[in-house]
Amino acid sequence: GAVRGAVRTLCLAALLGALGAGGTELTLELPDSAQRCFHQELERGIKFTLDYQVISGGHYDVDCYVEDPNGKTIYQETKKQYDSFSHHTELKGVYTFCFGNEFSTFSHKIVYFDFQVGDEPPILPNMNNRATALTQMESACVTIHEMLNTVIDSQTHYRLREAQDRSRAEELNGRVSYWSVGETLILFVVSIGQVVLLKSFFTEKRPSSGGA
Repeated sequence: GAVRGAVRTLCLAALLGALGAGGTELTLELPDSAQRCFHQELERGIKFTLDYQVISGGHYDVDCYVEDPNGKTIYQETKKQYDSFSHHTELKGVYTFCFGNEFSTFSHKIVYFDFQVGDEPPILPNMNNRATALTQMESACVTIHEMLNTVIDSQTHYRLREAQDRSRAEELNGRVSYWSVGETLILFVVSIGQVVLLKSFFTEKRPSSGGA
């Protein structure tokens, strides 16, 4: 009972460590000819990672750039569908990252991004300063923690793929519906035209009355 309780406690700590990593995930709508910016205050020597992906809209591309507190651009990409950027801060202050759709005149975009700050803390106390090897139970908990992280990443990936595929399917369904309505109207007009034309062939023209 005590061993099982310890295993459950350590595995629960691994689960909370996997789910409690610092960061922000957000899905935003980016109108045409628009730009959205976000700001985050960071300490010096902190690692941050920005992952983003366009879910729907246009050619599934977006502009993105990141600036340090002095306004220096440390990352810039144009018309990217997805990308990942990691950086260790050299200055303390507010960092800015922006998504731009200014090159698009008609297409609205849906953009997902994940902004992670700092390294993930160890799941076990004093794990980085241990003088002895991990026990079998601790190694199992570390393995479970790594597998949970893999599962979370996979779920996020498949969730984005599903949203992107659903958007494409809805767009294709709309195009097919419009095309079907257009074909129906054309057939209706052609059918009426044929009826009128055939009717004109079989209509008897009466001679005009007049005196000799």
